[in-house]
Amino acid sequence: MKSINPAVFDFLKHLNKNNNREWFEKHKPKFKGLESEIKRFSETLFHQINTHDSLEKWKVFRIYRDVRFSKNKTPYKTYFSIAFHRSKPNYRGSYYLHLSPSDSFLACGFWGPEPTDLLRIRKEFEVSADEFREIISQPKFKNTWGELTGTELKTAPKTFDKNHPDIDLIRKKQYVFVVPFSDEETTQSNFIERVNSAVKDVRPFVDFMSEVLTTDLNGEPII
Repeated sequence: MKSINPAVFDFLKHLNKNNNREWFEKHKPKFKGLESEIKRFSETLFHQINTHDSLEKWKVFRIYRDVRFSKNKTPYKTYFSIAFHRSKPNYRGSYYLHLSPSDSFLACGFWGPEPTDLLRIRKEFEVSADEFREIISQPKFKNTWGELTGTELKTAPKTFDKNHPDIDLIRKKQYVFVVPFSDEETTQSNFIERVNSAVKDVRPFVDFMSEVLTTDLNGEPII
């Protein structure tokens, strides 16, 4: 499996218009077939990435929505999503592939860091963000992954100086990069190679963050 079957997007478009149990049960055999294809693609990608990175597992998320605490009571997600987790504790960060009509993307980074990890990252940038900025400003990196994204505080976190020269990084709550893909790009035969290549390009970022999260401010290992 080197690309995404266009039928995936056709199915998701129909599901978006018929997001109910009766329609889904009627078309469940089609869904299960497409889900199996997505899993085969994900397994192939997992092994490709593991030739140059260290992953411990991958997962295709369930299509069923948890509606218990949501105002949106539609029972099904209208996208496929896959997570690739690096091997903890030495390798931090993860990769996430999202497949949805006109909204597919590959994401990498830290979108839900533990409070202790977030504080450690902020402390690193308080001391110096020069190496980090150098990594994410490299032409090859920027051409693939663009700009850093993620939610952030409106002002400085507690105990941090709001006038710090790197406050733009310190006040972030997430550190995420995203590569968008069109439906056509995902269905081309080189799609899996493009995703794998993008993962290679983002390694300096996740390796930097891994080093930060496995050492103290003196550079001494903490694991």
